[in-house]
Amino acid sequence: MKHFVLFITISILFSCVDKPSHLQSISGKQLHINSVLVADDSVEAFIKPYRQRINTVLDSVLAFAPEDIDKSDGELNSSQGNLMADIILKQASPIFKMRTGKEVDMALMNYGGIRNVISAGDITARTAFEVMPFENYIVVIEISGRVVREMVNYLMASNRPQPISGIKIVLNQEGRLHAVTIQGEPLDEEKTYYLATINYLLEGGGNAEFLKENSDVSDLNYLLRNAMIDYFKSVDTLHADVDDRFIQLKNL
Repeated sequence: MKHFVLFITISILFSCVDKPSHLQSISGKQLHINSVLVADDSVEAFIKPYRQRINTVLDSVLAFAPEDIDKSDGELNSSQGNLMADIILKQASPIFKMRTGKEVDMALMNYGGIRNVISAGDITARTAFEVMPFENYIVVIEISGRVVREMVNYLMASNRPQPISGIKIVLNQEGRLHAVTIQGEPLDEEKTYYLATINYLLEGGGNAEFLKENSDVSDLNYLLRNAMIDYFKSVDTLHADVDDRFIQLKNL
């Protein structure tokens, strides 16, 4: 009898142990987010004040653009590319100077990173988010004159007007390199320069492989989008033009 009771007790205990579960199937359906889908009133009521606050900040007027500023309105340089590179150089320079005592010589960005035209009219923080939706941030790199030469070759080989500032490139009538100046001085391949750019290019994005090997990097902890907003706040009217920072000489 004792053995029988023990057997029953053990059987009951083992019957209480959960059996391992195994996934048998997964099912789902696609829900189209459109006007047919009814919003949840409680969720909408919770979100509404935050949305209103964000829209107020994003839509506050910071500056004015008298005409459209476009990244594709020039062959070797463009009004929007020039503006973006100028913003990087202008906003990065005082921060880098304060931290290191050194000057930023030039700036480089990529054509593909500019995601929207700056339309004529009021310029807002939303404008900056539309032009620069990525979390790219500004870095300053110490590079040799030889690396600058590689950068020039990269710019010459590009079929897009890549944004540059602080450097001037002149091609001859045949499209070969005629002259390179940085801050008005001829390029010296034995000299050290400081280039402000974005982390995307530093990591080799946009085929900028010549920047990947540079280890002396200063991260300014400054989003490019925030630099744009700060710049917009500092000016009343945006002026940007296609100029002579990258040109090809014409036949006489």
